Order: sequence, then structure tokens, then C-alpha cells
Amino acid sequence: MPRPLTSDLPATLGFSMPAEWEPHAATWLGWPHNATDWPGKLRTIEWVYGEMVRKIAPGEIVRLLVPSAAAERRAQRVLHHAGADLARVEFLRWPTNRGWMRDSGPIFVKRRTPASKLRGPKSATAIVHFHFNAWAKYPDWQKDRKNPQRAADHLGQRLFHAECDGRPFVLEGGGLDVNGRGTLLTTEECYLDPRVQVRNPGLGRKAIEATLQKYLGVTNVLWLVAGPVGDDTHGHIDDICRFVNPKTVVLIREDNPRDINYRPLAENWERIRDLRLEDGSRPEVVPLPMPAPLFFAGQRLPASYANFYIANAAVLVPTFNDPNDRVALGTLAELFPDRPVVGIHAVDLVLGFGTLHCLTQQQPA
Repeated sequence: MPRPLTSDLPATLGFSMPAEWEPHAATWLGWPHNATDWPGKLRTIEWVYGEMVRKIAPGEIVRLLVPSAAAERRAQRVLHHAGADLARVEFLRWPTNRGWMRDSGPIFVKRRTPASKLRGPKSATAIVHFHFNAWAKYPDWQKDRKNPQRAADHLGQRLFHAECDGRPFVLEGGGLDVNGRGTLLTTEECYLDPRVQVRNPGLGRKAIEATLQKYLGVTNVLWLVAGPVGDDTHGHIDDICRFVNPKTVVLIREDNPRDINYRPLAENWERIRDLRLEDGSRPEVVPLPMPAPLFFAGQRLPASYANFYIANAAVLVPTFNDPNDRVALGTLAELFPDRPVVGIHAVDLVLGFGTLHCLTQQQPA
């Protein structure tokens, strides 16, 4: 049984993580500067950022982390030529190892219970620090780990340090997805594998679920099995299954039985039949196709249409010069009738083993 919640935890103070489609105050991005993420393609990736900012900025502020004055000047030039509204971009000159804001950036929670009825801080939003460690894979994460603290200081918001059994609890934003009503999606491959990229050694399912309850205000954790081959994170949910409204998820499906992804993705479809939302109901499940395999230097890349980002003004969807681009865009357009669904070319972007959702982090209004 989980231990009783103490009074200074987000859940007991009325905080929970909102769904991504709820109104944003801002989107956080990190300007690309680590050449090892996109070998030989860094300048090309800057123009992808230009297109992303051009589509996001009409609906919300973009908070863009840049590592230096020179990088800021470069970013301003690229964004200007891309047609982005620079008046909607706040440049934050912070040193970073990489630009994957979904995982190293601030993860926000929002207070839904009126502050007048609760003790503690009165702010509407706060940040949870999940102690990023480069997916328990790479040695250079020390600058990125400081992002949540810097964000809290910059915004004047409270920062909660996630812990379990007296140790820092490690989680990435790409490893979870919420419906904003109490249910969280994640995978066993990412957080329960005892040998590969172990974020929290010795912690099992119950301890992880209890920690998510305390810090993200969820009541219900749904575990899928695994994700597509080539995922550098070892199973992030944002390449697999995403909430599109409180009752509906999209789930990727590989229809070619000879494809290496066929079996693990089929297991997710078997698992989701038995899963229930916070109210006991079954989620509606809508299939998203997979693009044809993409490779770089002989390595399969984790190209997935599930890595879309829901901004205020648009839903940005990675596209791969594939016939299924049209299918994915059409499916998501039907599911998001309140905002345009826009394709962003991601063949170069996925060389970094992630695309649009991996690069973005929403700040709730």
C-alpha cells in the first residue's frame, strides 16, 4: 500500500498535470546546438525549428533556450527568415547539453482546487523536477538537469523535487501522457526493465505508480508493453500511444507481419483491451499507421506519427514523405476539430531519434 501523502506534495496541495490540449501559456523549446544529435544536419534542423515556431507562436509564447549570445543571434535570423513572429519568442540564454525539452524541460502541474479552500501556496501552476539523467544512457546531462530549477526561478514558481524512498525519482516527459482527468499512460519497457536504461534501480510498479500519484496528481496508471525499434529512450509512450481527449487515445499499429515492429505493437493492442480509465470505462482506441521503415547508417529510426504536439493554434504532426502521411493527418484532423492539423517534415529530424513532441514542452495557462 502507498504511504499516506504528506502535506507538501503536489497532489495534496491540489495540483495535477493538465492534458496537453488544455490552454497553454507557452511552449518551451531548446535551440539545436549539439551536432551529435543530427550528424551533418544541424543547419537543416534549425529551419525545422523555424517552421515549428512559425506555427506555434500565433497561439502562445515560445520560450526558447539558447546556449550563447551567438546562438541567440543565429536563432533570431533563422526565425525571422522563416516568417516566425519574433515578438512572440522569449530567448533564455541558458547552457544546455541538448534541446530535448520534453524530457529535460520543466514539467508543469496546475492547481484545479480553489486556493482559498487549501492550505499552502496560492499559485495556479508549479513545476516538478524529475532529475533528468539523459535517459540513463549518456554521460552529459548535468546542464540539462538544471532546466526545471532555472524555469522555476525565472517564472517565480514553486518547484517540487520528486523523490521515492529518499532518493531522487527520475522520469522524462516523453515517458508519460495524461488525459487531465486522472489517468496516465506509460510503458513497461521504459520504466520497468531491470537491465536496460534503468532510471530508478530497485523500484517496481507499485512504487512508481505511488510516486506518480504524489507528484502528478494522477489516480490511475495504464501500462503498455513496448515501442518501436530504434527508440533511443527505450520505450517512451509519446512514440506509441497518446490521449487526444479524456476518453480517446490513438495507438500506432504496424500492419506488415514481416516488420520487426509488428509483434511488440500488436502486444500493445492486446493489452489496451483490458485497460480502464479513471472512471472504469474503456478508452476509445483509434489506430495510427506507421510510415515505411527509415534508416540511417544501417540503424532503424523511430519514425512515428504519434510524436505530434498539441499547441494552442495547431496540432503539429511529423511527416516522412510517406503515403501514410495523408492517413495520419486525416485521422488526427478528425480528432482535433478545434484547431488545424499541420504536417512538419521530419525525415531529417528523426535522425536525432525523436521529433516534434520530444522537442516541445507545454506550460499550462
